[in-house]
Amino acid sequence: MPVKLLVLFYSRSGSTEALAVAAAEAAREVGAEVRLRRAREVAPASVIDKSEAWRREADRMNALYPSPETDDTLWADAILFGTPCYFGAMATELKAVLDQLGPQWKKGQLAGKVGGAFASVSWPHGGSEVVTMSLYAPMAHLGMIIVPTGYTDEVMLEAGSPYGASTVVGAENRPPREEDLAAIRHQGRRMVQIAGALSAGDAMRG
Repeated sequence: MPVKLLVLFYSRSGSTEALAVAAAEAAREVGAEVRLRRAREVAPASVIDKSEAWRREADRMNALYPSPETDDTLWADAILFGTPCYFGAMATELKAVLDQLGPQWKKGQLAGKVGGAFASVSWPHGGSEVVTMSLYAPMAHLGMIIVPTGYTDEVMLEAGSPYGASTVVGAENRPPREEDLAAIRHQGRRMVQIAGALSAGDAMRG
């Protein structure tokens, strides 16, 4: 059975989206089934409408990616969370999705699933490692098996961190560098590899 990977992300300008898409493509290339899901805005429409770029990008991405549902998390063998970094914290939109997983936590339905995280930031010291590691906490509460990237491939020496891939976009929201995309592709493949190994081990024990 192919590994099922859920890439659950929030992106406002498209930078985190680019990483999410690259992770999904790499996972599919190694045989995984992938669902891409974008968390929805929690800000009032009146606030979003004040920013032409925010409204444009939200409408574009919401047309491309379904909203995450509980069934997506239950379907997945592995979940890769992606977020921009806002004041050193994950996006409220992604936190809102996590906050709705109480029933799944109570039943232990996400325990044993593989989890990972990636981030985008505006500045080199904007908190990518902090926000990536902040996602480890809810994964631990859910009983997930947290899989960091480590330095398991030389691409991780050029981009991201041992905790997860990342990109620095600057004030002009630059697209991720090729080094950043290589790091997130490695992370996507690694998630599939680890989830597949765990599944194979369970099958042998069964």
